[in-house]
Amino acid sequence: MRLILASNSPRRKEILCRFGFEFDVIKSGYDEKDFAESVEGLVKTFAIKKAEYVFDRLSEEKKTQSVVLGADTVVALDGVILGKPKNNEEAFDMLKRLSGKEHGVFTGYAVVTSKKTITGVAKTKVFFNRLSEKTIREYVATGSPLDKAGGYGIQDGFSLVKVYEGSLYNVIGLPIEELEPILKQFSV
Repeated sequence: MRLILASNSPRRKEILCRFGFEFDVIKSGYDEKDFAESVEGLVKTFAIKKAEYVFDRLSEEKKTQSVVLGADTVVALDGVILGKPKNNEEAFDMLKRLSGKEHGVFTGYAVVTSKKTITGVAKTKVFFNRLSEKTIREYVATGSPLDKAGGYGIQDGFSLVKVYEGSLYNVIGLPIEELEPILKQFSV
């Protein structure tokens, strides 16, 4: 079976490579639309839709030989989803809101094959340090926040996060601890 990642996320690619997976990338063209669901329901739905979008476009022969992995990660603060900031100002505002607070990082995942679909949601609690405006501006100036849910990357080398409970890889974008045994059962 060949693994296909339904995402162009450099962080997801890096995690899969780090854990020894060989895979192809086919970016999903699924257009995320808001659903009136819980945070967990939303990321799970988006992960399924992304994986199915790619799987449905494979040839019949490739469908029987492929495992498609879709994922969606969001940051939620007090029940409000913080997506990817559109600009530096929005990134600054997000980081200021997260400063000194606890929030959740949720990643929904879907593994789709011709025989079955396996889904799940990982949650990690993240506690932010109190951030000065100077620190936030310096971080925003790197440009890194613009392609990340919640406007930050725990792996970016800034001391944004005080502590976390759960999977570090989930915060980066792919809960590999949960996914590795699932993917290995398909011998990918």
